[in-house]
Amino acid sequence: MIKKLLVLFTASLLASTTFAQIQLPALISNGMVLQRDTVVKIWGWASPNEKIAVQLNNRLYKTTADMKGNWQVQLPPMKAGGPYKMEISGKNKITLNDILFGDVWLCSGQSNMVHQMNIHDVLYAKDIKEANYPMIRQCRIPTLTSMQGPQNNLPPVEWQAAVGEQVRPFSAVAYFFAKKIYEKYKVPIGIINASVGGTPIEAWIGESGFKDFPSLEAILQKNKDTAYLKRINATTSVISTPPADAGLSGNPKWFDPLYIPQSWRNINIPGYWEDQGVKDLNGVVWYRKEVQIPANMASKPAKIHMGRIVDSDEMYVNGKLIGSTGYQYPQRRYNVPEGILKQGKNIFVIRVTNNAGKGGFVPDKPYYIFSGNDTVDLKGYWQYKVGLVNVPQMGMAGNINAQDQPAALFNAMVAPYTNYIIKGICWYQGESNAGKPGAYRQLMAALINNWRSCWNNSTLPFLFVQLPGFMDYNYLPSASNWALIREAQLQSLSLPHTGMAVAIDLGEWNDIHPDNKKDVGERLALAALKIAHGQNIVYSGPLYESAVIEGNKISIHFGHTGSGLATTDNEAPADFAIAGADKKFVWAKTRIEGHKIIVWSDEITDPKFVRYAWADNPVNPNLINKEGLPASPFRTDE
Repeated sequence: MIKKLLVLFTASLLASTTFAQIQLPALISNGMVLQRDTVVKIWGWASPNEKIAVQLNNRLYKTTADMKGNWQVQLPPMKAGGPYKMEISGKNKITLNDILFGDVWLCSGQSNMVHQMNIHDVLYAKDIKEANYPMIRQCRIPTLTSMQGPQNNLPPVEWQAAVGEQVRPFSAVAYFFAKKIYEKYKVPIGIINASVGGTPIEAWIGESGFKDFPSLEAILQKNKDTAYLKRINATTSVISTPPADAGLSGNPKWFDPLYIPQSWRNINIPGYWEDQGVKDLNGVVWYRKEVQIPANMASKPAKIHMGRIVDSDEMYVNGKLIGSTGYQYPQRRYNVPEGILKQGKNIFVIRVTNNAGKGGFVPDKPYYIFSGNDTVDLKGYWQYKVGLVNVPQMGMAGNINAQDQPAALFNAMVAPYTNYIIKGICWYQGESNAGKPGAYRQLMAALINNWRSCWNNSTLPFLFVQLPGFMDYNYLPSASNWALIREAQLQSLSLPHTGMAVAIDLGEWNDIHPDNKKDVGERLALAALKIAHGQNIVYSGPLYESAVIEGNKISIHFGHTGSGLATTDNEAPADFAIAGADKKFVWAKTRIEGHKIIVWSDEITDPKFVRYAWADNPVNPNLINKEGLPASPFRTDE
């Protein structure tokens, strides 16, 4: 009995000692950027009724924790500047250094917001080399989910300055956005980067945002039942053990320089194997090539730059694993350590795993290895051999992917810091909802209103990127889910204090992550200068306003025409289609008249509807205003 009481007393003492320590949210840490010119909240946890003092800039702010240990102080508005030191005192003392006051932006969405400067370091090598912006800082929120409700804190995070190599992990879109605003105002810019690749908008909406979506609300409530989740995730059909990869089961393995290849076939890189005589194969395919390396590159560190590989890969050079990527979207950037390359013949082996659709090397970027000024091209004929063929399985019960579930990302990656005052929000998402575009307009409105409610700011600027062109070009007028998503994004501008960066001209047909992130970020920054800072500038390209039928022609009227309408190639506006009441669209003839466009076709005598750039990837969306900003795709036949 005495031993039990001693254990209980020790546990109680440890608990109270831990509880007595003042704790701060992870985001409130060294190097943070706080919002200028407004009341700022500093909050945390302590013992019940503990007296807390916060000292900043020679001023002292006092409060007392409530019965649950929660406390908060409000700092009065401060001008942009710093660095400052902050001391938080109670039973313990915390000192925070290098604090700046400036503008704080939450940058969120899916992979095109995730994509770091490092992934695009070929295009932006000069920007990375010259980055020297200690007043621009990013705090990257780690990927987290919660289906059990909003969380109150994050794991430890770090504010990082955009200086030299430290800029590599910055979101490229967010960095160029922040840089343009910084160059205008010379005030500190803080980026909270909360973004996760391949995620739907539903996962980013807070729980209170689903009141108009009963089916999603039902899923959200069901997901809170941990017993249900455990049961679903444990339900699998009995399946046979898949065969082993022949390339890994033998001795020597296929990546080993001692392996002697037999019965390998020729194949081209880049290219999909389904387009080169391999039919409907999901599984593992090995690629092998003897690469001649010049003396100048021997034993030196090198870099391999390749395009996307569908779905995942491991790359070996002379038997050494030098890099791997677990999913299809990033361009491959691998470092070859010193001492691996040798003069003359080197064995390059790539193990590619594909689970659905076409597998192999996407023909979208250069493929080469380089060291200093020496470069060796990796394109051309390699040899391949199939290591594993996946056998289709029936009756598999899929586990619940938390990143796809309503509110799951918001709960863990946004909810913990809604007390942290921000200037506005930048949003780049939509690709993961393109398969079901019907509800996207309502979901995006729910996201905007929900986040504004969470920050208790109904006028919080919300800026977003309209999806760029992607996938195959279609040279006939056609239906398009991506066009429907863009339309929903365009319609979101009906909400006040919103701005849209049109990116229809910045896409790449075979890369869902186009390289040009600079123009995206700078177009978002133009919207910020107008929406958040009140600048009297042209910040948007032409936006459709109305259509007037005039005999066998339709005149299209636009807003945001700036100094007037123009085209990127000085030709007539392209990618316009016209139809009668039957909605059988044909390509139209066009001409610019002032701030409107006249559209007609000799095939349509009684026109009713017009569409512009209405495709997954329009061929030549050349309409701009004279300030150079592109027009948004649209249709008049909604």
